[in-house]
Amino acid sequence: MAIVDIRLPPTHTDDGLRAALSARERIPGLPVLLLSQYVEHIYARELLADRAGGVGYLLKDRVFSDDQFVDTIRTVAGGGTVMDPEVVTKLLGRRGSGEPLARLSERERQVLALMAEGRSNSAIAHRLFISEKAVSKHSTSIFTKLELAPSDDDNRRVLAVHAYLLPGSG
Repeated sequence: MAIVDIRLPPTHTDDGLRAALSARERIPGLPVLLLSQYVEHIYARELLADRAGGVGYLLKDRVFSDDQFVDTIRTVAGGGTVMDPEVVTKLLGRRGSGEPLARLSERERQVLALMAEGRSNSAIAHRLFISEKAVSKHSTSIFTKLELAPSDDDNRRVLAVHAYLLPGSG
């Protein structure tokens, strides 16, 4: 697993991101957690582009506890996707209404946004004040509306999050 600050020497622009993307090209599926002080939608999109999972993008000033950070590392190392809520909000602000995601209900979008933050079904249920069974039903509906069929080769939850975060990837 690689934990990388986006802005590294020598240019202090996106050298860390470039190094992470290069490492993922050499080792497909290498879990990568990017840390940044800034929300840059282009960085998140580039990181998510290969759709392999095992990625995260956190804003440094919003990592509030060691436990939260360790949970994020475990999720990303396990192939999950974790995006800081501010990153998710910025990415969503760039969406058009003609995308497949427009088919989702408001509640389904809420569930999917929390999935994108790396939340478990239990955490989503707690946050939205609904049952875990309701979260499961919303998830199934999301997969159906995004035309993500069950597969032994693909993780539909990760694919749904990628469709949510990447314009035109649904």
